[in-house]
Amino acid sequence: MKNFSASAPSALAGAGRLQSIDALRGLVMLFMLLDHVRETFYLHLQVPDPMVVADTPPGLFVPRMLAHLCAPVFVFLTGLSAYLYASRHADAGQARAAASGFLWRRGLFLVLLEVTVINFAWTFQFPPAKVFLQVIWAIGLSMLALSLLVWLPRRALLGLGVVLVAGHNLLDGLHFPAGHLLHAPWAILHDRGWLELAGVQLRTSYPVLPWVGVIALGYGIGPWFGKDCDAARRRQLLLVAGVASLLGFALLRTLNVYGDAPWQAGATTLHTVMAWFNVTKYPPSLLFLLLTLGVGLLLLRGFEARAGARWLAPLATLGAAPMFFYVLHLYVLKCMYLAAVAAWGTNQGPLFGLDRLLWLWVISALLAVALYPAVRWFAALKQRRRDLTWLKYL
Repeated sequence: MKNFSASAPSALAGAGRLQSIDALRGLVMLFMLLDHVRETFYLHLQVPDPMVVADTPPGLFVPRMLAHLCAPVFVFLTGLSAYLYASRHADAGQARAAASGFLWRRGLFLVLLEVTVINFAWTFQFPPAKVFLQVIWAIGLSMLALSLLVWLPRRALLGLGVVLVAGHNLLDGLHFPAGHLLHAPWAILHDRGWLELAGVQLRTSYPVLPWVGVIALGYGIGPWFGKDCDAARRRQLLLVAGVASLLGFALLRTLNVYGDAPWQAGATTLHTVMAWFNVTKYPPSLLFLLLTLGVGLLLLRGFEARAGARWLAPLATLGAAPMFFYVLHLYVLKCMYLAAVAAWGTNQGPLFGLDRLLWLWVISALLAVALYPAVRWFAALKQRRRDLTWLKYL
């Protein structure tokens, strides 16, 4: 553990990056790693969305709830980072043009990356019979949308973000059957489903409409991190926004009237608590986003308050090269799974699976330590070779 924790001042020193943002991104990447270890070695015990509380042991419920933070925080920080990228330009028009161009190019790159490199990491099939359009696809499309939305006045952008996040559940009952003109676009925007293109099945795992709202909100709070907002004021704004989000979640969840599937009391107090927190991710409900973004804002506020702390440096390093970490861990996990099957055979029908939940945490911790040097090297490379434009996309 010494090499993992002793990275301060880290590869980020002097790079002009905000440690709090990178640290929060790094933390949710670790939660993502835990969830993907679960998906790799616990495929025999599926966790549906939303979870079936009576059939889901707390040992699986907790890591899944932690993983719920990943996509909302990452998409939100993508919007915030886009604003900070634009703010390097003093002229407002140049800033928006720079942000729009970068968002458009990187969005297209992420969509391409999802359907090629990342999908192959999940399936190891070429040519693929199925393509899973997941979180990187959603981030890519959200960036494409934001590349257009940055030209709106800030208040209009924030208003649109609120409308998409808070209002999209009104559309939950709207569906279009296969063959209908609107089936494909609606499956991409809001109604998770299967599409077919040139004989290949496409799974729209992450309907993108609410994610566009999240990235717009992230961009909209960008001035909180600008030169005109001091650290104390920024921490206050983050605290108010985080607490307001969680209070909104608690009120709507208790009333059980809007924003997600209704919850019901369980057979035990623990099951009741689990049911209350059991929110829907696909697409992310209003309550899902209020809960996760509220926690994310408070974590960001906490990291802001402890900027410069040595223990934040490893998280910030992971968060400085998130796409590299994402792709790397997927291929490492796939190779580990194939090696486990080759060594021990299948013990869960056609699947290899661990028999103790504790191993999810052990493997995740060991992987985080093992992958850290490579991620640190790549984060340093991105800083050292800023002349290589393509590094900005990873």
